Amino acid sequence: MSDSKAVRKDQAERTSVPTFYRQVIAELRKVVYPTRDQLVTYFAVVMVFVIVMMALVSALDLGFGKLAFAVFDGRGSS
Repeated sequence: MSDSKAVRKDQAERTSVPTFYRQVIAELRKVVYPTRDQLVTYFAVVMVFVIVMMALVSALDLGFGKLAFAVFDGRGSS
């Protein structure tokens, strides 16, 4: 069974659309945006991390691929 009082309480607490947008704008004014130097640093760190992870995954893929071909090729154990 549902509690009809809970539904009415939630509907009574809703804000109007203009109030919602005013609150959104107020919250966006509190955001601290990074400086240009911080942005360049963050970009460099992310790019280095992505390149390292790509190299790691590529090396693992190559190694496991060669291992799979060596195991399932069937030419060596005639």
